[in-house]
Amino acid sequence: MHFLDYLAVVAFFGLMVLIGIYSYKKVDNSDDYFTAGGQVPWWLAGISHHVSGYSGAVFVGYAVICYNFGFTMYVWWAIPITIACIVGAFLIAPKWSRLRERLNIQSPTEYLSLRYNIPTQQVMAWSGTILKLFDVAAKWTAMGVLLNGFAGIPVSVGILVSGGVSLLYITIGGLWADLLTDFAQFIIQILGGLFVFFGALKHLGGISSITGIWKQLPPQNSQPFNGPYTMGFALAYVLITFLSYNGGTWNLATRYISAPSGSSAKKSALLSAALYLIWPLFLFFPMWAGPILFPGLKDPSGLYSLLTKQFLPAGMVGFVLASMFANTMSMTTSDANVISSVIVRDILPVINPKIKNASEKQSLKYARWATLIFTGATLILSLNSDLFGGVLGLIITWFGGLVGPTAIPMLLGLLPAFKHCDSKAALVSIFAGFGGFALVNFVLTTSQATKVATPVLISLAVFIIMGLLNSNKAVKPEIEELLIYLNDEKTNIDIKA
Repeated sequence: MHFLDYLAVVAFFGLMVLIGIYSYKKVDNSDDYFTAGGQVPWWLAGISHHVSGYSGAVFVGYAVICYNFGFTMYVWWAIPITIACIVGAFLIAPKWSRLRERLNIQSPTEYLSLRYNIPTQQVMAWSGTILKLFDVAAKWTAMGVLLNGFAGIPVSVGILVSGGVSLLYITIGGLWADLLTDFAQFIIQILGGLFVFFGALKHLGGISSITGIWKQLPPQNSQPFNGPYTMGFALAYVLITFLSYNGGTWNLATRYISAPSGSSAKKSALLSAALYLIWPLFLFFPMWAGPILFPGLKDPSGLYSLLTKQFLPAGMVGFVLASMFANTMSMTTSDANVISSVIVRDILPVINPKIKNASEKQSLKYARWATLIFTGATLILSLNSDLFGGVLGLIITWFGGLVGPTAIPMLLGLLPAFKHCDSKAALVSIFAGFGGFALVNFVLTTSQATKVATPVLISLAVFIIMGLLNSNKAVKPEIEELLIYLNDEKTNIDIKA
């Protein structure tokens, strides 16, 4: 990298720190720290929801898939997320904001003590927190790989550098820092991606290459399903992304919780859906053309680094690298923020009841310490990611396989159709899903689609069946009232009164 490239990266880090310092002044209590006081504009929440779904893994692990298997990357990843966000905009997103209005929640798992009971809430809070350790660790690992490809910096150093800067601004600024850096990172992401897109397009012969590259690539690379990424895998991913992008991935639920109203949350989800439908086409095109530009590449995980160094002038390489930092840091810092909310609001008060009655100042101190400790733990796990199958192993196998069982009781518990699914149904479905994950990953030899689909389908089936078995039992009045409030806006005034 040229001196100007390093300067661009340093400037980016400086901007993130400045935003963190600015956000520090906007945080007076834990409500500001975790939900930005419920006053996030719909467009900012939508952009943040979108940006928080990307990370350096897109440029590392997904680059490998684009290089080896082609267009299927868009079909099984971007399209399911788009569908998930559109359906969720009408079915799920508004309910998160209404939960904050009704129960004053600051974490996604906080309402579970009312909907089920405290033991169920604790199982979901603990399992989700541990699961996020793997997911966030994968993002740091991807960032380390990118830095190594660009500048030859050891992967471990790259992990610690990117993690250290993120740790600083999210710990002091909370959700406001996360949202504002998301917006800055969105601008950087778009500009950086367009630089690479048009650079590759020019090298390949212009606009005609958008369709022309497929004639030069293996025929199967233009197919919607290729290799292990079958229609079954894509269908399983539709279900997983619906659960994940509507709140099963807790940091994305926070974007809706912090919206001022249900209608605002709905617009945020639709904006994120539109961005997922359009932007990946620009982002993935240079990666799809990878076999033409760099034939016989032995390690495609460094593909995006090669693309930027090949087609961009000095200074622009650093700009694109900064955009990758932006992607990763957006996702990881939002995760750290929401996990700390779960720890402070849901886990610690059960361990020590005095914490529940802590002053606003003391609660804010707990929040910052929880953020610091969680992020530090993800960095340690990232430094040992090879033990868990590397970047793709952490994301697709571990996170993709385990997010469903924890998300099903959380999201379906918001819907009246599942009101008879009680705490027992929630717990049994979670552990049944975990058992399915262990079976297909450590006992049986199965396809990637089976590994991803089995845990979530088992969990879903158990949750539904146990609800049907309970259909003759009365539902607690407070649960009936909550579900009416969440699902019928006309009852808002009456119930709140």
